[in-house]
Amino acid sequence: MATWFLRSSNNHGVIRKLSMAFSGKSTTAVVRRCFGSMEAGQKLDPYSCGDDYRENIGHQNQDLDFPGGKIPLTSQMKFISEASDKRLPCYRVLHDDGSLISNTIHNQLGEEVAVNMYSAMVTLKTMDTYLYEAQRQGRISFYMTTFGEEAINIASAAALSPHDFVLPQYREAGVLLWRGFTVQECTNQCFGNKDDKGKGRQMPVHYGSNKHNVITISSPLATQISQAAGVAYSLKMDKTGACAVAYTGEGATSEGDFHAGLNFAAVMEAPVIFICRNNGWAISTPVHEQFRSDGVVAKGLGYGIRSIRVDGNDVIAVYNAVRAARNMAISEERPILVEAMTYRVGHHSTSDDSTKYRPTNEIEYWKTTRSPIALFRKYIQRNGWWSDDQESELFIDVKKQVLEAIKTAEGMEKPALTELFSDVYEQMPPNLHEQESLNLKELLFQNLICGFLLTYLLSLGTGTNHLPIFLHSISQIMNTTQCSSLS
Repeated sequence: MATWFLRSSNNHGVIRKLSMAFSGKSTTAVVRRCFGSMEAGQKLDPYSCGDDYRENIGHQNQDLDFPGGKIPLTSQMKFISEASDKRLPCYRVLHDDGSLISNTIHNQLGEEVAVNMYSAMVTLKTMDTYLYEAQRQGRISFYMTTFGEEAINIASAAALSPHDFVLPQYREAGVLLWRGFTVQECTNQCFGNKDDKGKGRQMPVHYGSNKHNVITISSPLATQISQAAGVAYSLKMDKTGACAVAYTGEGATSEGDFHAGLNFAAVMEAPVIFICRNNGWAISTPVHEQFRSDGVVAKGLGYGIRSIRVDGNDVIAVYNAVRAARNMAISEERPILVEAMTYRVGHHSTSDDSTKYRPTNEIEYWKTTRSPIALFRKYIQRNGWWSDDQESELFIDVKKQVLEAIKTAEGMEKPALTELFSDVYEQMPPNLHEQESLNLKELLFQNLICGFLLTYLLSLGTGTNHLPIFLHSISQIMNTTQCSSLS
């Protein structure tokens, strides 16, 4: 109404008539009639509200058409509780013994799919175990495990189409494995060798694959949320019949990008699935210090997004929820939020020691009693699809595969120094041409010497010995492929 008044050529006359309309009459009745006229596409007539409607205003069965929506009226002043004791339920299919909950709604998994999913979960856990140890041995610089969250990774990936675009966070290695990204490709990325698709420019576990429609992981939290909304909107415009899927943790929901992304997706009706791994801990911040709402599912409802809460340790529940979410997202052109309740069994990363801020018995409980791998194994065994002999054979095969991949990746040459100039500009500018012609090996060596001397001077008196790190860095530069050809 304010905008209409500003653009009117007869503001004073309209305001005078509006004042007369309010004289001795119900304010809500006048406003109700005004917005009703606007909704019907009529010329704004703020002074023509009828007495028949005014007489009924105040009854609780009446609605008021605000620009923000048609809202029911009430004469009671009541505040919405900020944290209701009645929490939204969590969808689950399996009992802890692997049996189906009676009367549960689920899609029956076939033997082949179920066994493949279980094998992928074991592969993911094994790869995490040995790459984590490789970092502890100083063979790679960093690592993040998926311990305790294997079901969310594999089950959600199995419910998607290869044509869907995935925008992961940093705990979705299993999604790539399910899509065909190999253990060897994962280890190549972590070691940053010449076969690493990112050419050693990313931190370990920051995977990506054009071939498998997986957007490269970014370290900053929640950046993928708004990007996924944009990807989904593009897929919708192109009528591809595919959706976008963004993964995140509950800690990232405190970032502004999360809220901007959800709101954009809802308003633009983008076919995107937001999968939130609510594992209880954002590094060392417990969930009760993260937000006071009923988890993350309530945030989706707040943005007008259809949402569901699911047991993230139940493979079948996650598979069913994501499969249904995908069907709705594409057929109804709408975003869907899936909050998967789980627990981060491992440390946040190799830079973290979670025993400093959470009890070890809590970790042990979720590692054993509520293990998603152990739960799903019980399910496939109850169906006669798995045996102890198959378990032993799988463990031996996967361990061999992972260790061979690590050995191969570690022994492979690093990317050539000249790769520093590729994949940056389509046409290299003159200043980069000039830098490319320089002796990179000599420059790197000089910078390393300067850096070591500065570190040494700053650490005098601390008793810290930086010589091993210095010698290792020199060794890395000297072993870098094609260095000799640049000198």
